[in-house]
Amino acid sequence: MRNLQSSENVSARGGVMPRIEIRIAGFGGQGVVLAGVLFGKAAVLCEGKHAIQTQSYGASARGGAARSDIIVSNDDIIYPQVTAPDVMVAFTTEALSKYQSKLKQDAVLIIDEDLVTPPEGTSFRIYRVPATSIAVSEFGRGIVANMIMLGFLTAVTGVVSTQALEETIKTGVPKGTEELNLAAFRRGVEYFQGLVNSR
Repeated sequence: MRNLQSSENVSARGGVMPRIEIRIAGFGGQGVVLAGVLFGKAAVLCEGKHAIQTQSYGASARGGAARSDIIVSNDDIIYPQVTAPDVMVAFTTEALSKYQSKLKQDAVLIIDEDLVTPPEGTSFRIYRVPATSIAVSEFGRGIVANMIMLGFLTAVTGVVSTQALEETIKTGVPKGTEELNLAAFRRGVEYFQGLVNSR
């Protein structure tokens, strides 16, 4: 892996971060692990950054709790475990409840508002994305909610370019689903841009 020489990671809070920890959590079957793998691959293969992706399942791979952790850094990653995520994507209230205490106080929290009850009394910067509703109503496939959230995550953090993710999606999703997944990813990016433009 190569160090990125020309730029630094930019956090969702606007500051410069040489290392960012991201956690994507939900239940098995929501594409949590795939989203994490694609993000990490895009950082390494397309942008020359260092990245590590790890995953954890509950007792049942499909339907049980699932977590995908990603570390992206401009420098060597000495300790490969996520300890205090800067950003979390939550697909279920159960996952949020389980991992909320691990987040940094000023973490960015992205929730699927169709499936997650937002926490109260926190200092997190919360984004509510109707990912499942969009996936079903616009694409007819609830499973692509993970790509919508991946697009939003990519846009809100700016850690990896949308172009890098698109290239990785083309080769990293099941054959025959490339265009569907790309369209859902772009919709997630577009949803974030819509929020920005409305402010």
